[in-house]
Amino acid sequence: MSPRPEPVPADQLRFALPPKHESVEDERQHRKERLAAALRIFGRFGFEEGVAGHITARDPEFTDCFWVNPFGMSFKHITVSDLIMVNHDGQVVEGRHHVNEAAFAIHSQIHRARPDVVAAAHSHSTYGRALAALGELLEPITQDVCPFYQDHALFDDYTGVVVDLEEGRRIATALGSHKAVILRNHGLLTVGDSVDAAAWWFITMERSCQVQLLAKAAGKPVHIDAAHAEETRERLGNDLAAWINYQPLYEQITRSEPELLS
Repeated sequence: MSPRPEPVPADQLRFALPPKHESVEDERQHRKERLAAALRIFGRFGFEEGVAGHITARDPEFTDCFWVNPFGMSFKHITVSDLIMVNHDGQVVEGRHHVNEAAFAIHSQIHRARPDVVAAAHSHSTYGRALAALGELLEPITQDVCPFYQDHALFDDYTGVVVDLEEGRRIATALGSHKAVILRNHGLLTVGDSVDAAAWWFITMERSCQVQLLAKAAGKPVHIDAAHAEETRERLGNDLAAWINYQPLYEQITRSEPELLS
């Protein structure tokens, strides 16, 4: 008879945490790799609508600059070497592609207003646009949506394609200190202290929009009470939890499409 298995000591178990970087160059490369991977994932999930949509990552050294996907390039094709860096005046300072005018108008103001934000994600995803067309917030009807409970906002206006900085400032004001904002008649925007977190919040927010629309079409959803919604948000609604949730997606995309890191 075999001896009873003994528990493996906790300090011998593997658990991934955000990496620490020894140099600004290493951190920059890391952010660019995560940015290219997030864009590929958005492409895989069908978050593209023509040339609309962008994810940005603040440069760790030149903090008034950010890295972003080039204008007119499919999310599905982007590699690290395709990314461009844009300064606070909207000028491309690294790379050989144009920047999306709306990306600069919105994201420059988000990064300016929120020094805690490393990354911001926005695209014209299907279910995000559907909920945005209703001008509604997400409701606490599932465990997965609770991270957004009282931590997202509605930009309750639409004045056309965002191409001026004042409109970007208004969006940043609506976002406030939250992790996400629904842009009425437009789509979703999420932020985080890493590319991974911002991307995860967008992905799970899009899915939460889908669930809310389906649930309301089928009947009257039952709300989670405020105390339990807040408790769940405190447990699942931080950027570290978002980073952890995102790792399986990062592993999937880098294993199946390793060329994105080139």
